[in-house]
Amino acid sequence: MKKRNTIIIITVLAVGLVALIVALRGSRKATFDQDYHISDISTVTRLFLADKQDHQVLLTRNEDSTWLVNEKYPANQSMVELLLETLNTMRIRQQVNRNAIPNISKDIAAHGVKVEVYQRKPFINWFGGRLQLFPREKCTRTYYVGRETQDMMASYMFREGDKVPYIIHIPGFRGFLTPRFVAVPTKWRSHSIVDLNVHEIERVELQIPTMPEESFAIVRDGEGFAMEMLAPHRRVDGFDTARVAQMLSAFTFLNFDEFADIVPNSHADSCITGDPRTILRITDTAGVTREMKTYIKYTNPEDLVNMPDPEMYEAFDLNRLYAILDNSDTVLIQYFVFDNILQPASYFLGHDKMLIAR
Repeated sequence: MKKRNTIIIITVLAVGLVALIVALRGSRKATFDQDYHISDISTVTRLFLADKQDHQVLLTRNEDSTWLVNEKYPANQSMVELLLETLNTMRIRQQVNRNAIPNISKDIAAHGVKVEVYQRKPFINWFGGRLQLFPREKCTRTYYVGRETQDMMASYMFREGDKVPYIIHIPGFRGFLTPRFVAVPTKWRSHSIVDLNVHEIERVELQIPTMPEESFAIVRDGEGFAMEMLAPHRRVDGFDTARVAQMLSAFTFLNFDEFADIVPNSHADSCITGDPRTILRITDTAGVTREMKTYIKYTNPEDLVNMPDPEMYEAFDLNRLYAILDNSDTVLIQYFVFDNILQPASYFLGHDKMLIAR
């Protein structure tokens, strides 16, 4: 009996050892076995990207499947989903011509974007995934993404562990993949200011430093809202409920245009001086307040040089203005989006609109 048990134990261990060897060998097939992509993007937990301009960004998945930028800022979910889709659908189109390998490799080394993919994987994965034990996070792929091919239909990539780079594309997609792998953190951050339904809003306050008598607040009052003047503080009746409802509904999917790091610092600094034009504070029913200070955006004086008719030059940007969110991020917002929000108290009491933000 003991001898029989010993044989069974040895047999089980031998089978397990063989399965482990097969699994380890199968985890790194030849490149043309088309294992270049990430087959199961649901297991991706982190993505790290870095370029040669000292930009780097870490994207991490939350438990609710939303993503963070550098473990702090909400990410642009659609951009992250596009990157994951790219990792899942990209395939090898062909090998790089042997004579071109040295130049392509040098170019990727000089200009490529490093991409590390982390996944939650079981330490033991036997019998085609039927036995999975000891899950943990590990770096499963490291890519170096290079420039586009001459036909603009693919990108050069090098995967760590391979001997040569390859031409990578998405079958059926007309375009190259390089722009999807960007390491600038602000490119990945969400542009959302607030996303609140009316029933989630507790208070909206608008201060106008140059017109304190027009500063006001809309505050929750039971199932509805009331209007208060701020200087001096008093409640007012007879406000236009339709205009107030229109303003409150604007706080659903309220986004800014882009981060202001796209404009020269000298230009932004010259505009953001003195008191802000308006100060908007939005408080939700959980007590969280978002603050936005707005400043007039002057047209870049360099544009005057390129204008065929200098008389057409406008000192102020007619489309956008600067905003500082929570005394932290400087962004650009559109007048069109905020036209029904940044209005004085008199507008909500039935008067005409005013261009107080200009």
